[in-house]
Amino acid sequence: MDFRGRRHERGSNWTDPEIVELLQLWSDESVQIELESSLRNQRVFDRIAHILREKGIYRTGDQCREKIKKMKLEYRRIKDNHKMRSWKFYDVMDRVLANRPAITYSSLGGAVIAQQVFQSSGAPEESMLNSGEAPPEMYYGSGDDQETDGQSLLEPEDTLGQAESTLNTRISPSGCFSDLNMTGSATATTLAAGGPVSHDTSDEPRKEGSRQQTSVRQRKRRRGGKTSWSLASFLSWQQSAEERLLSLEEARLERELQAEERREQREERRAEQERQHELRLFSMLTGVLLAVREESIFNQETKKSQLTSVKACKMSQNALETLRGEEGPGNSVYLSERGNSIRLHEGILQEGYIQYGMDRHHDTDNPDGIINMGTSENKLCYDLLHKRLTKPDMLHINPSLLQYSDWRGHAFLREAVAKFLTHYCCSPNPLKADNVVVMNGCGSLFSCIAAVICDPKDAILIPTPFYGVITEDLHLYSDVKLFHVPLDCEADGKDNRPFRLTVGKLEEGLQRAKEEGLTIRGVILMNPHNPLAEIYSLKEMITFLEFAKRNALHAIVDEVYMLTVFDESVTFQSVLSADSLPDPQRTHVMWGMSKDFAMAGIRIGTLYTENRDLVEALAKLGSFHGVPGTTQHQVAQLLQDKEWINEEFLPENRRRLKAACSYMTGELLSMGIPFLDRPATLYVWADLRKYLQESSFEEELSLWKCFLRHKVLLSCGQAFCCSVPGWFRIVFADQQHHLQLGQYQQHSQCLLPVKKDNAGSDNAATVNPKALAENNSSDQLKERDSPVPDTGSLATEDCQASKPAESLDTLIGTLRHQIRSSDWLEKSTPELSAGEDPEIFDVFKVLLQRARK
Repeated sequence: MDFRGRRHERGSNWTDPEIVELLQLWSDESVQIELESSLRNQRVFDRIAHILREKGIYRTGDQCREKIKKMKLEYRRIKDNHKMRSWKFYDVMDRVLANRPAITYSSLGGAVIAQQVFQSSGAPEESMLNSGEAPPEMYYGSGDDQETDGQSLLEPEDTLGQAESTLNTRISPSGCFSDLNMTGSATATTLAAGGPVSHDTSDEPRKEGSRQQTSVRQRKRRRGGKTSWSLASFLSWQQSAEERLLSLEEARLERELQAEERREQREERRAEQERQHELRLFSMLTGVLLAVREESIFNQETKKSQLTSVKACKMSQNALETLRGEEGPGNSVYLSERGNSIRLHEGILQEGYIQYGMDRHHDTDNPDGIINMGTSENKLCYDLLHKRLTKPDMLHINPSLLQYSDWRGHAFLREAVAKFLTHYCCSPNPLKADNVVVMNGCGSLFSCIAAVICDPKDAILIPTPFYGVITEDLHLYSDVKLFHVPLDCEADGKDNRPFRLTVGKLEEGLQRAKEEGLTIRGVILMNPHNPLAEIYSLKEMITFLEFAKRNALHAIVDEVYMLTVFDESVTFQSVLSADSLPDPQRTHVMWGMSKDFAMAGIRIGTLYTENRDLVEALAKLGSFHGVPGTTQHQVAQLLQDKEWINEEFLPENRRRLKAACSYMTGELLSMGIPFLDRPATLYVWADLRKYLQESSFEEELSLWKCFLRHKVLLSCGQAFCCSVPGWFRIVFADQQHHLQLGQYQQHSQCLLPVKKDNAGSDNAATVNPKALAENNSSDQLKERDSPVPDTGSLATEDCQASKPAESLDTLIGTLRHQIRSSDWLEKSTPELSAGEDPEIFDVFKVLLQRARK
């Protein structure tokens, strides 16, 4: 393939990797020196193109030069206009071009000398201007420092001109010739003045002298003509260059105009969306006014028919439940017994998340969707992560990332994890990369560890409450059970801590498991705890590890929230910071990216253990739980960037979490809800027992369904195997307007305290808030008993439609919240509405008059 082609080939697109390779070669110091030292730089770009072809990038030298020119223009446009420097290659261009010394032009005696050097003499002016070639080289100098090659300015047959071409030719800015060319004129002046020159009266000497003068004048005329043509050609080239520069500037202005037009279009679309939203709010207000009008008319009829509709609702619900029981999903003939068990298994956390997945809240697309305050996700740092993950070092791809790798993880990622844990866990000795295993999430690590340290039907100790999904992680794959060690919600001990874990409780749980004939292989410890948010000291953790050593148990330590501690007065200490572990061969520490880096979707879980046999066994299962190579590269780059982690991400993440936690705890205090006050994790463990009609898990589930029915997803205590009903986990790591909406829907619809003796519930919390005012609304208390709405349940929808008063209350509450959370009142005054749409103003006045009547 011929890569020479046309000199200026345009229109070919460059990919980002090709541009990166080009910039690496062009920004080299030796290349920049060579480019600055010569005006004809085609050979430099030809060499760059040759190197690119060796790397598999087939570009010509002209294409490389044109691409660099375009990037220089883009860089100068951004820098001159002081625009946002979001161009991905701006930093590279700035480092190269900002350090380049400016070109200076020397001058002596006020005369600047320019000389053109051509490849061949006598070339026509049009061929130079229209060929698209670079202009003739110009050497700037002054005085006697410059020399010209007169050979290119004279005809070949002009021998006199060739003899004189070795001398210096000086050209002033006015175009006059200097000393050598004016010698004949000086001689003629001397003759005219009557100097000492002998006079010959003969005709032949006079004719010969006149012929010589004529020949000198002809040579001067030819030489002056050549020089004038050279200057004219230079001026013509300069004019064409200025025209090209003007065309480029016009193109730039055109692009800016188009960008401005696009921005205006986006603004118009946003304004249109705001108008549509305001119209919807106005429609809701109209519906409220009409409903108030109709309520006064049909109030008596509603009371009469309410008893009948409630009875019909209950009968239809019973019939529907019976029908579902007969047609419910049973064992499939296509699956094994274990497959049917997996298929039919569904916990409360999974059920709630499925409902949320079908009706997610979105500020514009689905404003009436479910607010998720049950899933432990950090939604506060998307802007910080987006800025870091879109930098050029995250876009690197090489063949090794697209091929099979070590199933423990790429070596560079395990090395980065080892250095990261050594630094942030404050390990006294550097951790080894060979002891690191990387899989797609900590759930996969739980499954694989249980598979290699336990046999089917074996068990592992775990204090309750705990993150309930661990049950599925161990049971579905490995058929390993969890043996619960209940923690009392009442405060006991010297430090007055509810749900306090002690070695005595672990010993008691182990003894009960042995009495039931179970084989206990290990114990799971979480620090910080999920869902309690408890932070255990290093001394406490060492006592738990010593208990595991005495009983030859594996200790699986979950530290996924180790960096999510947002109070500076509280210090987290990892077990890896201990000088020595009681049993290093049976101690395995887990950490992941989901919580500390707000990247639950990346699916990265890491395990550090000094047990080489365990590492080899996990490597055999790693092929089922591998991580994509490109993801491993991005995570390694992130973990190695300590400047970004320490100076940008961690401080800002902790500040936002602290603010969100303060808002949530303040709202709980105002509502009189006790909770565990812990400055860590992404959630609060709250005590809602006083809102239960009776202390039972059925009533707790009813309250949970009430939250879900009113578009708020929480996590109830039985999902965490809590031994006492009424505790809920509330996630606060979300935007404040979402928390406000969720709090409003909880308080206005579900959190109605039950009038009963509930002594002792306040003792379980670290705060003692004021009690809420009692509300004797029996209709909303009974509402908790109704099931979560199902899209396929027509009977349930009909029953809900039979409660107009309740629907009206919900509509009014939603309207009030949306009006408070927006600037609709400021924008939608009657006077402004009359100017935008007179018809709406007329309708509003008519409705207002009817409501007053």
